[in-house]
Amino acid sequence: MATKRDYYEVLGVDRNASQDDIKTAYRKLAKECHPDLNPNDKTAEERFKELNEANAVLSDPEKREKYDRFGKDGLNTGGFDMDGFGGFGGFGGFGSIFDELFGGAGAGGSRRASRPMAGNSLRFSLKVSFEEAAFGAKKSFDFTREENCATCTGTGAEPGTKSETCHVCNGTGQVRSSGGFMVTVRTCTNCGGTGQVIKHRCKDCSGTGRVQKKRTATVNIPAGIDNGQVVVMQGQGESGFRGGPPGDLQIVVNVMPHKLFKRNGADLLLNMPISFTQAALGANIDVPLLKGSIKYNIPEGTQSGAKFRIKGEGIQRLNSKTKGDLILTVTVETPKRLSEKQKELLREFEKSLSGKEYQQSESFLDKVKSIFS
Repeated sequence: MATKRDYYEVLGVDRNASQDDIKTAYRKLAKECHPDLNPNDKTAEERFKELNEANAVLSDPEKREKYDRFGKDGLNTGGFDMDGFGGFGGFGGFGSIFDELFGGAGAGGSRRASRPMAGNSLRFSLKVSFEEAAFGAKKSFDFTREENCATCTGTGAEPGTKSETCHVCNGTGQVRSSGGFMVTVRTCTNCGGTGQVIKHRCKDCSGTGRVQKKRTATVNIPAGIDNGQVVVMQGQGESGFRGGPPGDLQIVVNVMPHKLFKRNGADLLLNMPISFTQAALGANIDVPLLKGSIKYNIPEGTQSGAKFRIKGEGIQRLNSKTKGDLILTVTVETPKRLSEKQKELLREFEKSLSGKEYQQSESFLDKVKSIFS
């Protein structure tokens, strides 16, 4: 007879794993090899039994302590019988396992089949301009959602009639069958798992109780929202089932790029060219904003790539009254297509310089001299 594997190895967890880790590992692996999802697969059936046996021990603190101290031999003392695992009898039976893993009907099937369920939430991608994201906006858009049929109020039955309890599953929505130690639970094909059978179907929804409807929603885009963030409209998703609450409508904001500005959180980023003369002598320039412009003094001797932070001229922070800053990066533009007179004037200007006016060049030349001296 083959030696049984270590229970920690079976579940793929460390010996110091927490109870939550063990539960998570068991649920994941048990779903993968569940016999109901792998019919006629003996390997999956044996693997499922092995997982259940390991979980029954490691999920029980007392049994786990015995196993850690004495191994499997310690589990056969004190009235603990390892033979009970073969038919899943030692921990609630197959029905309990099915219910835990898949939310199945189990013993309370008819109640679960008829209980209210929340409707699905929907996601919608909405394009907004850079300015709308910065300052906020009200946007309307069309979308399609599934709703309860107004004719039959979601029952699926023709008005004046009603559904009947399925005679195959007796309203549980599931059919059980046993073969030896194994009990399988499958969705009832006669009622589709609803536990109810509709003889006279509603003509408007073909008995589904659901119809697709085109709707228009208006959403308030808050000032300061960024690309990819989500605005949730509660209760605007698909209708619930059997009286359950509706889902939500999740608006994923897609912010369009701007021709001048970029964004870093609440800060606005702007690259702006200035002339050689403005950089050398300094200048009071007009800096564009998302709305209007502002005067800003560029100091003399400004180098290309210099950055200036203009406080409070960025984007409003989400759910706040404060704003970020405008980060201005200047690029010194070298003039092109000069006349001969302009070139001569520049040559005379260059001759008049001592060289100390160019600090970066002077520093570079000093480094070169130090290398080759």
